[in-house]
Amino acid sequence: MNIQEHWEHIYATRSPDLRSWFSPHLDASLDLIERLPISHNATIIDVGGGESTFVDDLLRRGYENLTVLDISRTAMNSSAKRLGNVARRVRWITADITQVQLQRAQFDVWHDRAVFHFLTSSHERTAYVQQVARAVKRGGHVIVGVFGPDGPTRCSGLDVVRYDAESLRHEFGPQFRPIESSIQLHRTPAGVIQQFLYCHLKFE
Repeated sequence: MNIQEHWEHIYATRSPDLRSWFSPHLDASLDLIERLPISHNATIIDVGGGESTFVDDLLRRGYENLTVLDISRTAMNSSAKRLGNVARRVRWITADITQVQLQRAQFDVWHDRAVFHFLTSSHERTAYVQQVARAVKRGGHVIVGVFGPDGPTRCSGLDVVRYDAESLRHEFGPQFRPIESSIQLHRTPAGVIQQFLYCHLKFE
């Protein structure tokens, strides 16, 4: 089973509220977005958006230029169905973020909650960072949420990489200036507490 098949299986066989990463609203992400010096016309991509309600909440807050990317078509179709007619206001991309070629300098904001920590090989992480550097405008913002130093070592049957603020900054390199970071505690549907690290970087 390849990685896309793995995630298709996860989304096809588990309801959203039984997945460990499920949260009714991504409050930490929304707070970071709302504090950015951007307009509602800013171009925002949610990488690994899956069935997350993040796109719903951004639309309710008036953001207009939204893209959701995920490796699972099942997840994307589910989100589009949930949004109904409003889904036409969103650009949907089904792809592996380490392989797709996004348009250069397309986004003001790159948001990723819980994708980067699944990239366990240096090759995958390099491809991801190159993708960010290609797709985000100079002066744009990168918000990444990953498992923190005390987070899980596995998730959804896969190994993950845990980060502190310095090790995550090192992965992205000097062209990404750290703005802020914080530790967030996520309670899974099963009641388990998972430690997340959120980092806001600026692409320079």
